[in-house]
Amino acid sequence: MTNAALKWRITKNKLFVLSLFLFAGLTAVPLVLILYYIISNGISAINWDFLTQLPKPVGESGGGILNAIVGTIMLIVNATLFAAPVGVLAGVYLSEYPNTQLAKIAGLFVEILQGIPSIVIGIVAYVWLVSPIGNFSALSGSAALAIMMLPVIVRTTEETIKLVPNSMKEASLALGISTSRTILRVIIPNSLSGIITGVTLAVARIAGETAPLLFTAFGNPFLSFNALQPVHSLPLLIYNYATSPYDDWHRQGWGASLILIVMILILSIISKLLIKRWKVQF
Repeated sequence: MTNAALKWRITKNKLFVLSLFLFAGLTAVPLVLILYYIISNGISAINWDFLTQLPKPVGESGGGILNAIVGTIMLIVNATLFAAPVGVLAGVYLSEYPNTQLAKIAGLFVEILQGIPSIVIGIVAYVWLVSPIGNFSALSGSAALAIMMLPVIVRTTEETIKLVPNSMKEASLALGISTSRTILRVIIPNSLSGIITGVTLAVARIAGETAPLLFTAFGNPFLSFNALQPVHSLPLLIYNYATSPYDDWHRQGWGASLILIVMILILSIISKLLIKRWKVQF
């Protein structure tokens, strides 16, 4: 190979690596621009009263979003408690028994469920829960969000468990340990980082959903801890404030958007810390 040809190959390699870095950086540009726009518009609304007070009546300036923060936390926690156990166990079954008829049918249903629009899930939750009970509630909103979380948790759990080496499963079974204990003591602990990541992704997906909550949680201008009563949430508040004619509500809507992003960021950081701690223990 001549020196000219060698130099050309080295140049092409450097150009290729440079293009990889360039396109990888471009993927972060939309996120950076969105964060910059939200922070620049919402930071002026953030103060102690904004986080600890209830909204003021229409036409009055000031007020806070405490009811929406509490309602969002209630909805996310309840939805996670509903969806995480079911989703993880379903993902384990699909991974460990992929050739059964039930696994094939369940896998198809999960794919279909993942493609259903959120507003349709909200309508179904209204028909199943709100209409028979007779009132909107945080419980019905959490159920709608849990349905949206299920496909993400099931698929991430399934794919994570497939990465566990078969030798670990075979060694456990060869020692006479039952299949159930092998799953609980070997497979799930070694897949926990991926499972937690899947749950975090599912939470991030539902944290900003508005359409299902319009038909279920509905909203509440007061602070409520009762899961059987309507509650407010940050997505609902942002939607209501963004469509209002009041400049002060627009400003508070940007502030609520910033709070919502910070909540998701904190949740992601906590999940990463838990994953690292679990890896150290195991």
